[in-house]
Amino acid sequence: MSETHLAELLRSRGLRLTAQRQLVLRAVHDLGHATPEQVHAAVREVASGVNITTIYRTLELLERLGLVRHTHLSHGSPTYHAADDDQHVHLVCRSCGRVGDMDPELLRPLADRLCAERGFRVDIGHVALFGVCGECGERT
Repeated sequence: MSETHLAELLRSRGLRLTAQRQLVLRAVHDLGHATPEQVHAAVREVASGVNITTIYRTLELLERLGLVRHTHLSHGSPTYHAADDDQHVHLVCRSCGRVGDMDPELLRPLADRLCAERGFRVDIGHVALFGVCGECGERT
């Protein structure tokens, strides 16, 4: 998202574009999948005075604006990614912690069956599958 578009979106909501908001959004885009702590570390490389509370508040605002999404990939902090990324299933390696993506259509048959049999609608964008990635699997 361009800074101009972000500024217009914020202005339309009675908010202003701040350096912190720009940096947080850029960090989420650059990191791909990141916890608030990882976003904080990336932002602090550019602006050392930004505290973790500002990061959390900014991520919440950006999510309300539809610019980022979060999912829970473990018992810790949520993980954020850009909302303009295609919807995807998260693949989380229990060995190295790496997060990969998978086409959600691979889960469509299961989602359709759950809906038909139980009336349960799966939010595929929040699905996380845990296991061991190919690289870590080769080492064992």
